[in-house]
Amino acid sequence: MESISPPIGVKLVASLVKKPSCAGGFSGLIAPRLRNFNRVIKSNRVFAETKNPAIDFSDPDWTTKFQEDFERRFNIPHLTDIFDDVDPIPSTFCLKSRSVVSEDFSGGYPSDEKWHGYINNNDRVLLKTIHYSSPTSAGAECIDPSCTWVEQWVHRAGPREKIYFKPEDVKAAIVTCGGLCPGLNDVIRQIVITLEIYGVKKIIGIPFGYRGFFKEGIHEMQLSRKVVQNIHLAGGSLLGVSRGGPNVSDIVSNMEERGINMLFVLGGNGTHAGANAIHNECRKRRMKVAVVGVPKTIDNDILLMDKTFGFDTAVEEAQRAINSAYIEAHSAYHGIGIVKLMGRSSGFIAMHASLASGQVDVCLIPEVPFRLHGPHGVLNYLKFLLETKGSAVVCVAEGAGQNFLEKTNATDPSGNIILGDIGVHIQQESKKYFKEIGLPADVKYIDPTYMIRACRANAADGILCAVLGQNAVHGAFAGYGGITVGICNTHYVYLPIPEVISYPKEVDPNSRMWHRCLTSTGQPDFV
Repeated sequence: MESISPPIGVKLVASLVKKPSCAGGFSGLIAPRLRNFNRVIKSNRVFAETKNPAIDFSDPDWTTKFQEDFERRFNIPHLTDIFDDVDPIPSTFCLKSRSVVSEDFSGGYPSDEKWHGYINNNDRVLLKTIHYSSPTSAGAECIDPSCTWVEQWVHRAGPREKIYFKPEDVKAAIVTCGGLCPGLNDVIRQIVITLEIYGVKKIIGIPFGYRGFFKEGIHEMQLSRKVVQNIHLAGGSLLGVSRGGPNVSDIVSNMEERGINMLFVLGGNGTHAGANAIHNECRKRRMKVAVVGVPKTIDNDILLMDKTFGFDTAVEEAQRAINSAYIEAHSAYHGIGIVKLMGRSSGFIAMHASLASGQVDVCLIPEVPFRLHGPHGVLNYLKFLLETKGSAVVCVAEGAGQNFLEKTNATDPSGNIILGDIGVHIQQESKKYFKEIGLPADVKYIDPTYMIRACRANAADGILCAVLGQNAVHGAFAGYGGITVGICNTHYVYLPIPEVISYPKEVDPNSRMWHRCLTSTGQPDFV
């Protein structure tokens, strides 16, 4: 049945309809759920409407039908969907006992008095909390032209009273894919610790992403609390990372050979596409396997989630680069400091770092087009800044302004188009421009990308990583698979993977946060 509701999280604007980048390979595995949209302009906003509209807004019951369709799409896969004979058992996770699960399970599992720390399977979290009264409201996300309020509920994450895996039968594997990101070790550590609390003895790490499933000479790593106890004190990944990997069938065959029945995948959109394909292949082969994702993207560009781990650390570390650029610019005669930050298709890091620093005069992101030259261009505004305040600081996301750079068909192992360096381009164009007009300018360029990626997670990210890792294990033991765990409206939730990988989340130019950034920088529109 065709869904009647567009992918939730859609900022219903034309700029969002694009194919996602795939950070961990599997670029061909993503099956975008975006419909073919006709754009209906009303009150200067753009609403999504299919060519053969599945939503009949004249139907008095359309909201009920929308909610039913939403519930169907966000119903997370469970082992009982394909196995009729699987029976739940009492959970071995109970914080009241604090006891170590015995190696001998023949006499049953340790238990004590009733513990009221479990999540009911019917607990839900509200996905959207703002009732927009008008489609012209800042950041409005509307289903229909009248901005009708429709409740949308998603599954709450956490430990369940009944589990579907016996700990002594579990062999759990962890894999980290894509690029480095602050917090990887924190998540690995919490997954291992939580697995051990459940009573799991066989825990392995697959080195170097999906590549570790097939590359000769790469051996699985035995993991335990003793091994991972202090890994969160350093950046990077204990398991290593890589992009690309073997085909799905080979990965599942390898899992079958190793006896892996729980797989925890840490990665971004592309990695999650791979995890979902692995989940589907396991179901096709009727393998009792739980595949659970933990969204890892420093760009914060995964749909529906408040934020992803590593983002807070990236914003905090970016302050050092911005402050250095400010000092260089402020200390020079007609100084200009340019900082390029991560963000292939989403400008969240650049926006938040600019707002947090208070030292940025111009913030450029992929979602907002701009001109370099001309009376309303960035360069003319930099001239104004040099003449009025003597210096300027520019913060630009790596994916911004790619229309100024030579196109290339070159891709990385993940299938991502290799971007041109917009930071270097702005630096060169600035030098050329000010030389031509006879105004001296001292232009400095800073690219802290790899320094930021390699950082240890800060306190905020450390907490986020800990809870995500724990909830990933809870979800697997509860029998769910093909899901990812995230934070939504400050609550932790389970989401079906296809709903979060349709395309990258982007900054809404009509959002309050972008307006706040513009208020802070004071920059005009460069159009």
